[in-house]
Amino acid sequence: MKSPRRATALAVVGLASVGLLSACAPAGDSGKTKLTVASLIPGTEQAAFDAFDARVAEFEKANPDIDVEGVEYEWTAETFTTQLAGGTLPDVYRIPLTDAKTLIANGQLADITAEVQALPYYDKFNPSVFEAVQGDGGKIYGIPREAYGMGLEYNRALFEEAGLDPDQPPTTWDEVREYAKTIAEKTGQAGYMQMTQGNTGGWQLTAATVARGGRMEEQDGDSWTVTADNDATREALQFLKDLRWTDNSMGSNFLFDWGGINQAFAAGQIGMYTGGSDLFTSLTRENNLDPDAYGLAAIPITEDPDAAVMGGGTLNVVNVKASDAVKAAAVKWIDFYDVSKLVDEDAAVADAKILADSDQAVGTPSLPIFDQATLDTSRGWIADYINVPQDQVAFFAEGNQGRTIVGEPPAHTQELYAALDVVVQAVLTDQNADIDALLAKVNTDVQALIDAD
Repeated sequence: MKSPRRATALAVVGLASVGLLSACAPAGDSGKTKLTVASLIPGTEQAAFDAFDARVAEFEKANPDIDVEGVEYEWTAETFTTQLAGGTLPDVYRIPLTDAKTLIANGQLADITAEVQALPYYDKFNPSVFEAVQGDGGKIYGIPREAYGMGLEYNRALFEEAGLDPDQPPTTWDEVREYAKTIAEKTGQAGYMQMTQGNTGGWQLTAATVARGGRMEEQDGDSWTVTADNDATREALQFLKDLRWTDNSMGSNFLFDWGGINQAFAAGQIGMYTGGSDLFTSLTRENNLDPDAYGLAAIPITEDPDAAVMGGGTLNVVNVKASDAVKAAAVKWIDFYDVSKLVDEDAAVADAKILADSDQAVGTPSLPIFDQATLDTSRGWIADYINVPQDQVAFFAEGNQGRTIVGEPPAHTQELYAALDVVVQAVLTDQNADIDALLAKVNTDVQALIDAD
């Protein structure tokens, strides 16, 4: 086993030695199958790498014919394209759920149908999640790792400093605006912020649109039409415009990506923002947020009958260059590290114990990979190890009861988000930004990409 701290950090250096990360050779010097796997993102604290190493050691003990090497990895739209083209991705890596269909269509993911169908829980996956990894003829090109819904992240410490009750988070967009203004006035920090760059601005604008009943794309048979210029998107942008230019409750920095906004939030510089329900681990582990300061509520949705919560997820996939031996080893690793803990009590307890012993998060809010009953059962197995403050995140589950969960727009998702980044940035930096013209350009530009397919 090789510590991931000594492996190549893909997201930092981009192109690495093809020889180091080769997915073609099934065996190492010892005659074992060598398997390179995505471990943790660069900059993660040592305790998390120690926990990862412990899991690798456990896996290698159970599979003495496989030699696992962890590789630091963080998916970003920019670096992933370079890594994919350069052939420098590890054997097992992770992608956003919405990217799977494009990569499958382009023949850029390994077909692992036989290996996945041999898993004892193959027929138990949540169909709405599992559909993302399936191609023509039902072939399988990945395994769901996690699913999440958009939530409202809020800083309980800033709430208290502003005289707000952290156990009464806002439940409507009007209340979010009121709370944001109060936080800005009482603390001098941004009461509310929006991601704006690296495709995250478009991602969160889409989530805000869905929460108001709109959709960025509409399907008619096999064709997709970009509908960014819908009333819900205009409403979401007007909301940001009001906070920025009327209330002055968004601070002065309007260039945040996922990592940047997490860092600012953890530093107490942002009161609220929307993001995935799975952020607790990253915020406390990579950004050193005091767990007592973390709060998670359900994202507000309007009374529009189509208003919903946008969900997403992460998939484990296998390098298209992988040999049969590597593919078999890869699925064994994915089963061991990410999936079996949801369906097997012994695996669940072993994983939770290692995480808890190394002060890693256990009990982060999530949506079911299989079904809610399976998720609830697995949480029961590890109840003694849960260390995420459940009373501070309970508002997420309570607020989402009975709500509809919808996926991200599937056609040229990242290009759509990139185009929408420009719109969000314009609204926050130009008081006279022409929202209608900006959205019309998104429609035209992204539709051209779809029509060219």
